[in-house]
Amino acid sequence: MKHIICFGITVVLLQQAVWARPVSYPSGTTFMQMNDTDRSSLHLHYSPSIRYSVGYKGEYWQDDDWQFHGVQLNYLAKRWNRPASQANVYFKSGFGLAHFESVPEDDSNTAGFTGISMDWENRRYFTQYENRYTDAGGEENFFMQKARLGIAPYIGDYGDLHTWIMLQVDHNPKKTDAVVNTALVRLFKSDYLAELGVNEDGDALFNFVVRF
Repeated sequence: MKHIICFGITVVLLQQAVWARPVSYPSGTTFMQMNDTDRSSLHLHYSPSIRYSVGYKGEYWQDDDWQFHGVQLNYLAKRWNRPASQANVYFKSGFGLAHFESVPEDDSNTAGFTGISMDWENRRYFTQYENRYTDAGGEENFFMQKARLGIAPYIGDYGDLHTWIMLQVDHNPKKTDAVVNTALVRLFKSDYLAELGVNEDGDALFNFVVRF
């Protein structure tokens, strides 16, 4: 009976944990649309295995008015599955072209980024850290990072609407406000996830993810 209970907890955790992750189940496709004070992005990826995913990544950076379009590869370096918790380490890299509205004569520049993402969660608590270094044809060259801490106000059953209340801290040294705090709510059920929040400057955050 103990093993059955542990297995059931793990199944529920895994069903929750796959959401917004850079690698899905084998042959799974995930659509991610993210919007915050820095950028709007779209990521559509396919996972041939539980270890990696590959797909299109598009971004628009508002402050500096430039776009990135390319291919992103996500790799699951390590996963720890416990009866009541899970932890993951991912490497995420992309390569493509950047277009700067301020440099119209230079139609496109090669660009790329790389970073690491780590998370741990159980059914009540969630923690995450990720960073990224971006080089966009010499026009943009920067490092940024963010961390999240979340708590579930209730423990839902499999198939229920799940809710997380989170605090996100962004650090981008190139900006005047290098550190920005955002309060947000994560909601997900079945194959859909949505995040809604607002930062201390009053800027909105909205993220939407669907798996199919």
